[in-house]
Amino acid sequence: MLGDTTFGDTAGGDRPGRRALILVENLSVPFDRRVWQECTTLRDAGWEVHVICPRGEKRDTEPEAEIDGVRIHRYPLRAATGGPAGYLREYATALWHTLRLARKVGPVDVVHACNPPDLLFLPALWLKRRGARFVFDQHDLVPELYLSRFDRGEDLLYRAVCALERRTYRAADIVLATNESYRDVAVRRGGRRPEDVFVVRSAPATDRFQPVPPEPELKRGKPHLLCYLGVMGPQDGVDYALRALAKLRDECGRTDWHAVFVGAGDAFDAMVELSRRLGLSEQVQFTGRIPDADLVRHLSTADVCLSPDPRNPLNDVSTMNKVLEYMAMGRPIVSFDLREARVSAGDAALYAPANDEAEFARLIALLLDDPQLRDRMGRTGQERISGQLSWRNSQASLLAAYAAACSDRTPVQAGGQARTGKRQRS
Repeated sequence: MLGDTTFGDTAGGDRPGRRALILVENLSVPFDRRVWQECTTLRDAGWEVHVICPRGEKRDTEPEAEIDGVRIHRYPLRAATGGPAGYLREYATALWHTLRLARKVGPVDVVHACNPPDLLFLPALWLKRRGARFVFDQHDLVPELYLSRFDRGEDLLYRAVCALERRTYRAADIVLATNESYRDVAVRRGGRRPEDVFVVRSAPATDRFQPVPPEPELKRGKPHLLCYLGVMGPQDGVDYALRALAKLRDECGRTDWHAVFVGAGDAFDAMVELSRRLGLSEQVQFTGRIPDADLVRHLSTADVCLSPDPRNPLNDVSTMNKVLEYMAMGRPIVSFDLREARVSAGDAALYAPANDEAEFARLIALLLDDPQLRDRMGRTGQERISGQLSWRNSQASLLAAYAAACSDRTPVQAGGQARTGKRQRS
């Protein structure tokens, strides 16, 4: 177990003046929980932490904020809608603002870029030429994300995103991978040395996910509550979950449940319409994004939680945050049989064959009929989250990565020229 003094020594936090700049495009901060946990870990290790990210729509709306000692610089950004052209417009805007704000922050020891997209290596290179080391935090495999989201095959844009990923790997000094599958990609496809790739798993913030007494009224008069938590995009499988619930009703003869889908995304409206077409409107509730307290109330009341991500090139090798959050709350899970889902959940989930909606429905029914199994699976999940999958282990890996990045560097001077050891060529 690492103590606080060890964190400072490991990450170079005992040397004054260490500055890190974290670049995020996909979510605002601190709403992006993984990024926020990284920020606070670095802060506690003695780093001065800056973040550049987009503004949120309903939260994280201030252009400048200092929260718990972390300095956040936000820019306005309209999320893409439609096809790839919309994403190109979004990313061009984000890059311009990121470069503008990076100039304002000034010299840093580490620039830490979180994908997607795999375009943040461009401002990272600009900072690297000024003495920073570049840590690439790979949240998603963008080529696999492209294949899974757009169903366009390996076309010209696919080849372009592959080229951007290669360029990002090449520019990075250190790579952070969210699991061993991503680490293997960084080594095999990215050509990175194994010693330069650190696994920093996402893990729920345990202070956020503390069970509270269940509230039976959330079940809307039914004996059981089913819960989905997460993003609702084309690759997230909410449509699979809804069709499985229709089979639970029609093929398993079960109407003793109410289901709540918590979250938002660009497929949200389509999923509400699909629920209506399947005749599920009376039994399925869509909440959109809700405050943490309401989220915890629903998860504390849920009998079974759903992880319906279908098998595709991205999902099979990705760690799903919702699975970890279900486990932190002690909830049993039904999932499709994906490689990294098994690594995360182990015996805290039951696994239907990939994309088999009828079996997914049957496993839900099995759990509804077996409260002892539900309790046992829930305890297993909590034990895994507090043990091998705890954020404490990821903190140690993150700080080891920063120590490796800065092993030959003297801290920069904020507001002045960087004082470096050897200057890296990009």
